[in-house]
Amino acid sequence: MSRTILITGAGSGFGKGAAIALAQAGHHVIATTETAEQAAALSAEAPQLQVEKLDITDANDIVTARAWDVDVLINNAGFGQTGPMSDVPMDRLRQVFEVNVFGTVAITQAVLPRMAAKGSGRIIIMSSIAGVLAAPGFGPYAMTKHALEAMGKAMRAELAPQGIDVCLINPAPYNTGFNDRMAQSMWEWFDDSSINAPAAEIHKMVGQMVTTNQMDPIEVVNRLVELVEAETTTENNFVPENIRELLNL
Repeated sequence: MSRTILITGAGSGFGKGAAIALAQAGHHVIATTETAEQAAALSAEAPQLQVEKLDITDANDIVTARAWDVDVLINNAGFGQTGPMSDVPMDRLRQVFEVNVFGTVAITQAVLPRMAAKGSGRIIIMSSIAGVLAAPGFGPYAMTKHALEAMGKAMRAELAPQGIDVCLINPAPYNTGFNDRMAQSMWEWFDDSSINAPAAEIHKMVGQMVTTNQMDPIEVVNRLVELVEAETTTENNFVPENIRELLNL
């Protein structure tokens, strides 16, 4: 059965891969990007998509999304920030929450009235292994993913009586470029004056672990397609499935 699927953060990575794969499977995909420039590039590359500029932190863009009759929302847009909690600048911490948490809630609230009116729909939230694990240096990002875990679990129970399914997907590190950019973000401001400067080597080591031997993102893309088309979902969906056991979580 063909569905109308709204994907945020579809300009690259998992979002772009899922948008193209779902369109190939016969679905109508509204692939959204943060900027108009990204939208133009995606439109040229994948004309089978309905591409729209949608910044989930922009109230005007959120209003526009309310007009779309969406069957499935994939909350993929995200922002990465690393650094020790003792030093991370508050403006950077607020920015990662603004995108990953508040923006995600805003776009979800925008599409829910139409889902509720027809008594069906699905919300898929891009969490992370960082939603259940917080490593040194990755606290700012992990905080937001822990918040999305709470959002998803609460909404799954709240919306089930209205026929709306909510689930989370929790990828390990995959080679989209996102983790590499995030691992480097702390070095834009972290220096010898930082309180946590004596632990700099630990942060370098953790960053290297996260960005070494990353996996093929097609695994996550395929899982997103499965979640869109599944009759029912589980609350959390780890990719790969055994990652939780491997990390003894």
